[in-house]
Amino acid sequence: MAAGIFIGGKLNFSDKSDRIFTSNSKKEKLNRLIDYIDYEYVDDVNTDSIVDVTVNGILENLDPHSVYIPKGDMQRVSENMKGDFVGIGVSFYTYNDTITVIRAIEGSPSEKAGIQGGDRILTANGDSLYGKDLSNADIVGKLKGPLNSEVKLEVYRKGNPELLVFHVKRDHIPIPSVDAAYMLTETLGYVKINRFAESTFKEFKTELNTLKAVGVQDLVLDLRGNPGGFLAMAEKIADEFLEDNKLILFTKNKRGTIEKTYATKKGDFEQSAIYVLIDENSASASEIVAGALQDNDRGTIIGRRSYGKGLVQREMNLGDGSAVRLTISRYYTPTGRSIQRPYTNGNNDYYDDYFNRLSNGEFVDPDKIEIADSLKFTTPKGKIVYGGGGIIPDVFVPLDTSMENETLNFLQRRGFVSNFVFEELEKNRQAYDAYTRRDFIDNFVITDEFVIAFQDYLSAKTNANITFIAYTDEVKQYIKATLASQLYSKGAYEEVLNKSDMMIKKVLELDAQKKELPQAN
Repeated sequence: MAAGIFIGGKLNFSDKSDRIFTSNSKKEKLNRLIDYIDYEYVDDVNTDSIVDVTVNGILENLDPHSVYIPKGDMQRVSENMKGDFVGIGVSFYTYNDTITVIRAIEGSPSEKAGIQGGDRILTANGDSLYGKDLSNADIVGKLKGPLNSEVKLEVYRKGNPELLVFHVKRDHIPIPSVDAAYMLTETLGYVKINRFAESTFKEFKTELNTLKAVGVQDLVLDLRGNPGGFLAMAEKIADEFLEDNKLILFTKNKRGTIEKTYATKKGDFEQSAIYVLIDENSASASEIVAGALQDNDRGTIIGRRSYGKGLVQREMNLGDGSAVRLTISRYYTPTGRSIQRPYTNGNNDYYDDYFNRLSNGEFVDPDKIEIADSLKFTTPKGKIVYGGGGIIPDVFVPLDTSMENETLNFLQRRGFVSNFVFEELEKNRQAYDAYTRRDFIDNFVITDEFVIAFQDYLSAKTNANITFIAYTDEVKQYIKATLASQLYSKGAYEEVLNKSDMMIKKVLELDAQKKELPQAN
C-alpha cells in the first residue's frame, strides 16, 4: 500500500510507464505543479499554454538562440528550412478583399495552367477566397494540399466577361534561398543568398554553373541580411572557395569535445577572386563562410561588422509536434576566434546591441568599432583579425543613414511601393509586353509622372503631404526595381537596385584595380 501511494504521487495520469521511477527532482517539481493545476485548480486551464510559457521561460535563461517552436509553427518553420512546400505556386496579396496574383512562380503548376499576374482567385474547390474576414492563413490553407492533389480555381481576369476555370495539380514549390545570380561585368558574377536552407547548396551550384557557362571568372557572394541556417550548407559553400584540407571551422561542446571541418577536393572556385558582402544582419552560417575565407587569407570581405552569432543549435522534437532548438556547442573560425557577442546581461540587452552600434557611430566609421586586443588573432599571411562579436570586414562600406534612405526603406517594408506598383500595372499591363527582362532593366525609364502618382497615392493612404523633391532618383529606382520584380522572374529586383549600391560600386572598383595590377609569369 505504501509503495502504491508513493508511485501514485509521482504519476501524471497521461504519462507512460517509463516516467514512474524518474528520480530528477527538478523535473518532478515542474510535472507535479502542472498536475496540480490540471486536476485541482478551481477553473479549467489550458495547461498546454502553461507548458509553452514554462518552456519559453526556461530557454530565455539559457542564451538568446535557444528557442521553442510551438506545434502550430512547425510546418512553416520546416518548409522554410527545407526550401519548398506543396502548393500551386503563386505570389499574391489581398487587394480590395480579393486574392490577387502578383505573379505565377516560374515553372509552377499555376504558370503551366496559365494563371497570370492580375488574376483574382475567387474560389478554390468551391470555397470562397474573398472577403474581409479571410486571413492569409485561411487562404494559404485552401491553396495548399497533398502532393499531386487537384484544386479547381475560379478566376476573374480583367477584360474577360466570364470567370475562368483552372484545374491545377499541386506540386513542390521551391522557396528560393538564392535571390539573384547574374553577371555584373563580362567576367564578374554575382550571387545573393538570403538564408542557408537544405536546398541552398544545390541552388548555389546550379546558379554557379550557369554563370560559368557565360564566362564568369570572379564572384561576388552577397550575404547581407542573411540570418544563417544549416551549418552543413555553410561548410559546403565555404568548401567551394577553399583548397583541399584547409580548416573551415571547429566546434566545441561543454565536455570540451572538438570537431573540425576541413575543405575537400570538391571545390570548383578555389583559384578565382571572391568578394563576400556582409552587414550588421549577416549572422551565423553567413559568418561561418566569411570567417573561413578571411582566416584562410582567401578573398575580400566587404561591408560592415556582422551580427556576432557563434553558437550552434540542434532541433529536438518534444513529442507533441513542437520542438526546441537548443544550443549544443560554440563554433570557432580557423584562427580560433569566437565571434559570438556577449549575452551575459540578458536577451533584451543582447538584441539592443544593434541600436548601440548605430548610436556609437560604427555603422559609418570603422574606427568606432569596439575591439579588444585580448581577442586579436593572426591569419597565416599575417593579417590581424578580431573575435568577440562579429566578423570585421577587410574593406569597410558605411551604412546610408540619410533620412531619404530611411524613408524609402520604411515605405518598402510597409508594402506601399509594391502595392502602388501593382495598381499601376493593373491600369495597363499590356504596355510592358514589348519589353524583355534585359531591355527593361537596362533601358526602361521611370518618368516624373510616375513619382508624382506615387506621391498622390501615399497622400491618399497616409493623409500626409509627402514629396520626394530631394531624392527623386532614389524613388524612381525603388519603383523600377519593384516593377521588375512583379513583371519578371527572381533576381530582377536586386539587379536594378545594385546599379547604385555602394558595396557593389566598391567591388567593381576593387575588381578594376586587381585587373590593372601586373600579373606574375
